[in-house]
Parts: sequence; structure tokens; C-alpha cells
Amino acid sequence: MLRVTFLGTGGSTPTPNRNPSALAVNREGELMLFDCGEGTQRQMMRAKTGMGLNSIFVTHFHADHVLGIPGLLQTMGLQGRTEPLEIYGPKHVQEFLYHLVSLGYAGASRKFEVRAVELRPGDVVRRAGYEIRAVRTLHNVVSLGYVLEEDKRPGRFNRERAIELGVKPGPLFSKLQSGRSVSVAVGGREEREVRPEQVLGPPRPGRKIVYTGDTRPCESVVEASKDADLLIHDSTMSEETKEFAAEYMHSTALEAAEVAKKAGVRKLILTHLSARYSDLGSASKLEEEARAVFKNTEAARELMSVEVGFRDK
Repeated sequence: MLRVTFLGTGGSTPTPNRNPSALAVNREGELMLFDCGEGTQRQMMRAKTGMGLNSIFVTHFHADHVLGIPGLLQTMGLQGRTEPLEIYGPKHVQEFLYHLVSLGYAGASRKFEVRAVELRPGDVVRRAGYEIRAVRTLHNVVSLGYVLEEDKRPGRFNRERAIELGVKPGPLFSKLQSGRSVSVAVGGREEREVRPEQVLGPPRPGRKIVYTGDTRPCESVVEASKDADLLIHDSTMSEETKEFAAEYMHSTALEAAEVAKKAGVRKLILTHLSARYSDLGSASKLEEEARAVFKNTEAARELMSVEVGFRDK
């Protein structure tokens, strides 16, 4: 399972229909947040994501991306959490966290450690079966985007070929599929080794998602998004207000679509939508602009969940 849940899809100003930025990602039971705008903990309750987070990845320190952290920490403390929580972010994340956890005495009842980890573009957070990479983005403060990419999967298992080589169905099949060689009897006492590459096709890609946070279109994001299954891109403005997008270092929906097209992604989701596009009707205008360039585009909706599937090629 690789499930992305949109907890906050609005721009800097919250609206009745859109919370500030927050994205939950559940990978095979591991839950993490990307940004944590105000009200995120309530959105997590509404979406039933649970609060068993292993980490929070912050793109930058504008208020609409981080003000949900103190309340979330306090709630997890009141729920009896004891496991450490890591908060990743760009330069100065240690100082930021020091001040943040002091707000409202958020640390008073906390029985778990909160660790700040500074990342720079190109840094990698390695996890079992996948990694998260920090990507340079282009905003009016120091900012990062993030790529979550799984390890390559073994190629398809050729059952018929394995049987031809003398491998009997059962546990030996599983060993070969996991990349281990096996020995099979070939008449009498003679044994022959069968290697995984003899019965497995070429490795298949794992799943890959990219979250930009706030950014202008930039080549570093295009490069990081190559062949991604899902690109979640800043789409604050429409083309009619593109001057404002450039001035405040955001992207239009059409510009996000151009990034998606250059990178060859499978799907684009527009997020961080300005308050003027807070309802579904006005958000459809952004979808139309983007789809003129990249057809498989969707504007994010509050509490929308997307399951990211596997590719074979």
C-alpha cells in the first residue's frame, strides 16, 4: 500500500473548504506527514489516518506549513506516545523546532523525544525498502521538495523456466523470487545450481511520488520527478494571475502541468490552491488549464486519498 491523503490543500489563507498545507503518506503501515499546517491533527482525525507518525517532513517555515505541529505534538503526548518523532526540514530546522515546541507549553506533558534533522538538496533519508530525497525548490525563503521512491522490485518469475531447470514448485520458488540461488537434484547425487537471473525477468521499478511544497517551476523539480507515478505540485494561481504567481514565487496550474509533461510523470495533482479557487467549481478552472498541457491532472480536494499502484515497466 502507498496511500496519499490530502489533509490540507489551500494556499496561505484557510477557507471553509480548504485547510493549509498538509499531506499524509502511508507506506505499508508507515505513516508520515509532509508539511503540517494549522488544523492538521483534526484533519487526521476526520480522515482516520491515525497519529502513529514516524516523521514529519517540512518544506519551509512559512506559517501555513508548520503551525499545526505544536498542537499535534501535544495531542500525541496526551495520547501517551513514547516513541521518538523526527522532524526533517531545511536549514535552521533545529532553531525552528526549539521555538515551536515552546508554544503553548507543548512540551510540558510530552514523554517522547522530538528530533530535528536538517536536510540539504540531495540528502537522502534511507528507510527499509525506500528512501526520501530532499530536492531544491525555488521559493522566496529556503525551501525543499521531497521525493519518496521505493527500491526496485525483482523481475517477474518465470515458473515454466524454473520447472524446466528442475526446480519443484514450493519453497524453492520463493527463494529464487527473493534473489537467492537454489540447488536441485539432477539424477543420482548430482546437484545443479539454479540462479535467480535464470528465472527472473529484469528488475521492475518501485513506486515514486514527488511533493514540491511551494515553488516556482524549476529544473531541479523536473529532474527529480522523472518517471514519477505521482507529482503533487504547487498550483496556487491560474494563468490570469500569473504575474502574482511569479512575484510571490508560486506556480500556476499550467506551469505545474508543463513540469509534469517534461518529467514524464503518470499523474499530476494540483495543490496549494489560492483562496479564490477554494470551491470545486473554481478549482475546475485550474484543472482545465493544466489538462490542456497534461491530461492526467486533478485538483486536490480536502481528505481526498489516492492509492499509488505499481508499474511493470
